[in-house]
Amino acid sequence: MSGAAGLFAVWAFTAGLWRFHYPSAARYPVVGVDVSHHQGEIDWAAVRSHDVTFAYLKATEGGDFVDAMFERNWRESARSGLARGAYHFYSLCRDPETQAENFLRTVPAEPSALPPVLDLEFGGNCGRRPPAASVCRDVQRFVERVEAAMGRPILFYATDEFLAAHQNCLPKRQQWARAIVLTPSHDWILWQFADRARIPGIAGPVDLDVFQGDRSSFDNWNHGARM
Repeated sequence: MSGAAGLFAVWAFTAGLWRFHYPSAARYPVVGVDVSHHQGEIDWAAVRSHDVTFAYLKATEGGDFVDAMFERNWRESARSGLARGAYHFYSLCRDPETQAENFLRTVPAEPSALPPVLDLEFGGNCGRRPPAASVCRDVQRFVERVEAAMGRPILFYATDEFLAAHQNCLPKRQQWARAIVLTPSHDWILWQFADRARIPGIAGPVDLDVFQGDRSSFDNWNHGARM
C-alpha cells in the first residue's frame, strides 16, 4: 500500500489498540509526524518517501532544555523536502519570558517554516499547578514574545485535561488536537490520531497527525497568516 491510506493501515496493524474512528485518508490526505530525541536518528528521506508531508520537531522545554536531536532533525527534514516546524513544551514552573527566549534562540527564523507550536499539558510537567488565571496570563506573555519575533500566529497543542482547566482564559489560537481513540472534541487544524505508529525511517513508535484539508489548503495555511 502507498500514500496516506497505507500509513493508516501500518498504524492500525502495529499499534495494538481498538478505536472507533480513523481519519479518512480521502478527506485528510496531508499526513505528518511529530518527533523528539525519543525517536533517535531518523532517516528523513525514507519518511518522506512514504507520503508524509510535514513534521513538527521538539525544539525546547522550559527555560533551558534544548532537544538533543533538534538541530539534526531541522536540517535533515528540510533536506528531504518536508515542511517542518518547531514546538516548545511549556513548563508551569518557569517564567514565560525565559521560556520564549529559549525557544527563539534555538529555532532558526525561516519564513518557510510551519507556524510555531506551544505544547500545553499537565503530563510530564512540573508538580506545581498555578491558578488558571495566572497560567493564562503567562501563556499570553509567551505567545506575545514569540509571535512578535517570528511574525507567525502560534498554534496550541493542548490536551483535553489542560483545555478543561484553562480554555476559558487562554488566548484564542488554532488548535492541534490530540485524540487517540475517538475524533477530536473541539475545532482543530491538526489532529494527532496515533501515538504508537510504525513507519519506515523511524525505528520506534511515533506520533501521526493529519491536517484539516487537502494539500492546497495546507500550503495556503502554511504560507498564509502573518502577524
